[in-house]
Amino acid sequence: MSRAPALVLAAHGTRSAAGEATLAALARAVGRARPGRRVELSYLEISSPPLAEVLPAVRGPVVVVPLLLAGGYHVHIDLPEVIAGHRPDAVVAGWLGPHRLLTGVLARRLAGAGLRDTDAVVLGAAGSSDPAALADVRAAARLLAGRLARPVTAAFASAGSPSLEEAVDRLGAGPAARVAIASYVLAPGFFHDRLAAAATGPVSEPLGADPDVAALVWHRYDQALRGAAPAQPVAGAAGTGPSRSSRTASAALASREGQASSPTNISM
Repeated sequence: MSRAPALVLAAHGTRSAAGEATLAALARAVGRARPGRRVELSYLEISSPPLAEVLPAVRGPVVVVPLLLAGGYHVHIDLPEVIAGHRPDAVVAGWLGPHRLLTGVLARRLAGAGLRDTDAVVLGAAGSSDPAALADVRAAARLLAGRLARPVTAAFASAGSPSLEEAVDRLGAGPAARVAIASYVLAPGFFHDRLAAAATGPVSEPLGADPDVAALVWHRYDQALRGAAPAQPVAGAAGTGPSRSSRTASAALASREGQASSPTNISM
């Protein structure tokens, strides 16, 4: 156990104290899942400690897992720059979503928020200017639609179309009794607040420190160490993740889980 590469979690960062507490709880849940493994939480911006300080302090091999649900600027620009400048030997795993483990958490969170059979459902995400990141979210919406056996509309709090307000207004004008929003964020903060502000019906809690999120983190870690081959994308999603060197991030290519693919050692 002690000789296994350390796991460094790279989160976005937040000004929300509740958000930081949730991410710290998630890091603890990840550590409990594999006792004896070194797990460090870091941030790309805003919060402390920054990834640029954590990486040099970790001795020996290290795997960085982005605590991000989709690709985008932070995955493709910020993270590689920090790795190149501070730990070019690090192995970088793929981002978390979409994945059926997240689908299960979303379904449980919606049930906890009081989802009804007659509700329309929106998957509310932060958004991005990167079309591939938006495709990740839409793929996650398709997985959730399959789980709930009803349509799910992906909508975005910032960049991306449709906006949350557009999706809620459109669905609210239809036959559904209410519009429920599944919060596709990891922790409380600015974007979850945007979801709540746009809601006319129930809003689920963020994904948070769920054991299945922790299991997915280790799945990405294991994929990275195996140099996993790309998985088939979810039908209609964009292609696989960014192409980087096999030493630093080849497993990012496997980050989009296809509906026909089944990751090893993970129960779907």
